Amino acid sequence: MPHAEYLYAATLVILVLEIVMGRHRGLYDRHTSLVTAGCMVASATMRPLSAILIAFVAALLLPKWQGALEGTSLLIAYPVLFVLTEFCFYWAHRWAHEAKKHPRLEWFWKLHRTHHSAKFLNVGVTIRVNAFWSFVVPTSWIIGTATYLGLGQAAGLTLVTIYLWNLITHAHFRWDDAVRSHRVFGPAFRALEHVLVSPGIHHTHHGYGKDGAAFRNFAVTLSALDWMFGTLHIPEGRPWKYGIPGPNPHWAEEVLYPLVRIRDQGRKPDAAAGIRSSEQLAS
Repeated sequence: MPHAEYLYAATLVILVLEIVMGRHRGLYDRHTSLVTAGCMVASATMRPLSAILIAFVAALLLPKWQGALEGTSLLIAYPVLFVLTEFCFYWAHRWAHEAKKHPRLEWFWKLHRTHHSAKFLNVGVTIRVNAFWSFVVPTSWIIGTATYLGLGQAAGLTLVTIYLWNLITHAHFRWDDAVRSHRVFGPAFRALEHVLVSPGIHHTHHGYGKDGAAFRNFAVTLSALDWMFGTLHIPEGRPWKYGIPGPNPHWAEEVLYPLVRIRDQGRKPDAAAGIRSSEQLAS
């Protein structure tokens, strides 16, 4: 990823601000800490492997196309690649949630479930993904294939855009609440939310209960896709609770499913984190 050090620095800055301002206090029990640490290790290990796989498949299927689009103008390649990536991710993300209702496709939901099982939302959740998610998410395949075809700069800009937007929408700082409810700026901001994903829109996707809508708001940056396909929900405030109702699976299953399938039926659903998230809603 181009200029990855700046992206990681931005993540660190927001993370430190959240911690200093007490937004992480009381959130991490043993289970949550193990899931987070496991996902960090898995990401560092599996994402390079998925990149190697994608490069191998691209070379196998398109042996004569390496660098074929290298001369394409960035002004054309970037917006086309960005919209294509967003469009494909929207549908894959939507199907991952809808797969929960279909026993034969439930594996797809379980690969994505890890990102939603946290009983809170902050920038740390951006790394809370199953070890094998990068092998199935279309973003990896589109960006990898585009790079193989010679669109490396456009692919890099697309990744940077998505990454930075993820930081904004996952961060615990909900500056958009005040703007949305503002007498003067509120209507214009709500109109803008029909085009771009705000923190409130994505927080809603991670919640349940009042203003929680896990089966809505699937886009990463372009909420116009949700609006177009009837899945947009613009909230009035924060969701009643974050996460998934009921107990979470064993931490190892969350990180390594389908290789690990261990049910810890007696474990309560992140009780400490759930209490803390409820307190934050009231603050």
